[in-house]
Amino acid sequence: MGRNDLYITVPSIFRCPISLDVMRSPVSLCTGVTYDRASIQRWLDSGNNTCPATMLVLQSKDFVPNRNLQRLIQIWSDSVARRQLEADPAAKSAVPSQDQINLLVKQLDNNNFLSSMTKIVCFARESEENREFLVRTDGFLNAVFDFMRNVESDVKLIEQVVEILNLMSSKILEKKPLLESSSLSTILLVIRRGSLDSQIQSIGLLRSIAVDGESKLKIAEEEGLLQELVKSLSREKDPSLIEASLSCLIEITKPKRVKIKVIQSGTISELKKHLSEPNTSVSIIEKSLKLLETLSSCREGRVEIWHDSILLQAIVQKLLKVSNKATEHAVTVLWCVCCLFRDERAQEVVANSNGMTKFLLLMQSNCSAAVRKMSADLLKIFRVNSKSCLSSYDTKTTHIMPF
Repeated sequence: MGRNDLYITVPSIFRCPISLDVMRSPVSLCTGVTYDRASIQRWLDSGNNTCPATMLVLQSKDFVPNRNLQRLIQIWSDSVARRQLEADPAAKSAVPSQDQINLLVKQLDNNNFLSSMTKIVCFARESEENREFLVRTDGFLNAVFDFMRNVESDVKLIEQVVEILNLMSSKILEKKPLLESSSLSTILLVIRRGSLDSQIQSIGLLRSIAVDGESKLKIAEEEGLLQELVKSLSREKDPSLIEASLSCLIEITKPKRVKIKVIQSGTISELKKHLSEPNTSVSIIEKSLKLLETLSSCREGRVEIWHDSILLQAIVQKLLKVSNKATEHAVTVLWCVCCLFRDERAQEVVANSNGMTKFLLLMQSNCSAAVRKMSADLLKIFRVNSKSCLSSYDTKTTHIMPF
């Protein structure tokens, strides 16, 4: 179907009674009739003191914005723009010029937001130079930030805005508007209801704005956001989404308060599933162990790890089997639990899982100095425990000898 074949029916309540065009800024007079602001203003400025539709004399020439009608017009306009783009693939893929972009940015505050933003996204995808141009374009970022604060549109439109922000995240110096609760709740909406690509872009955007302890804490404390990230770790999810969620959690889980929240959200249980699954990708294993390493740096994390013998066995199994990165993260987790926490049950599980042999091999490998040092510390603990067990066994044997 071509653009000329797409017929659009405009609801009569969306038309201004004066201009008969779709209203851009609907306002209501004291008579209850709604007009487009520009049209009724011209009528009143011409010296008229009556309502054009009813011809009643106006008791007041004041008018008030009709927000509900404006919202309905916005939703309808977005829907029409999307149908037009779907009907004309060529228009969707055409990349605007810089002059056209300046014009499109000016149109972001009217009812053509989706159509304008779709074209701007195409422009931003093209090159780094285009993205730099957008950052310098007057009014663009302010319009996008205002949209994130006051979303009253469908998910498809929000997805376009999230994509443009994700594309330009490295160039946006002032990220505070994106950390406001209204903006974070908009990102959460896309994670919950958006397409797979949009979910990944939203999580990537979260990661890019987590620039310091305060921003990481704001993200973690936004209601429902952390829980949604943990849900995205489920093995049933797409691997790309799992990786994006792991990367985001690693980035925000640095302040201790966030670590505790992440642990309480059931993250470690999800990580165990990935480490126990034989077909898990190298990248997901590396990231899962990295996140475990971060969580093991606090007492609450170590307690949950040493309570889970299956998880400890899975960590030991990953030593020297996946990659140097995975081995380094795994050794650090075991060192935190067995050396720092010194839990005997955890030490027993690690020893029974052939841990000592693997630590000896690590001592002779070309791994980093830090890994060799942690392996040496772990071996010392297991040797001390072995001597203690042998000493205890000899004492018991002596007691039962008749002579």
